[in-house]
Amino acid sequence: MAEPRIEHVNITVSNADRAAALMTELFGWQIRWSGPSLSGGRTVHVGSDEQYLALYTPPERPGDEDFVKGRPLNHVGIAVDDLDEAEGRVIAAGLTPFNHGAYEPGRRFYFLDPDGTEYEVVSYG
Repeated sequence: MAEPRIEHVNITVSNADRAAALMTELFGWQIRWSGPSLSGGRTVHVGSDEQYLALYTPPERPGDEDFVKGRPLNHVGIAVDDLDEAEGRVIAAGLTPFNHGAYEPGRRFYFLDPDGTEYEVVSYG
């Protein structure tokens, strides 16, 4: 068997189209697919040919209590080649980078999207 890899992560968001637009702006990803979800609501797949985020908005808008940090997701890690460029894009999108670190095996920072989901952006260069 080939080495397993993560193909996608499905995340509930308050607005799938807004979340996908942010991911394309920040990381240069592409929308792979969008449409109605099998269980109702809307889903947008955004990422590369090999991996993506499935951004799901249920038929009934989630409340603030659905986006409490760490329940159950702590953060999504995104590896980039140029950390400074990525941080500039995060700032340009009106988001605030925090918790910068430079320790093995790389440099990193974090940010929260409009729903409060935390992302870690890391560079191993």
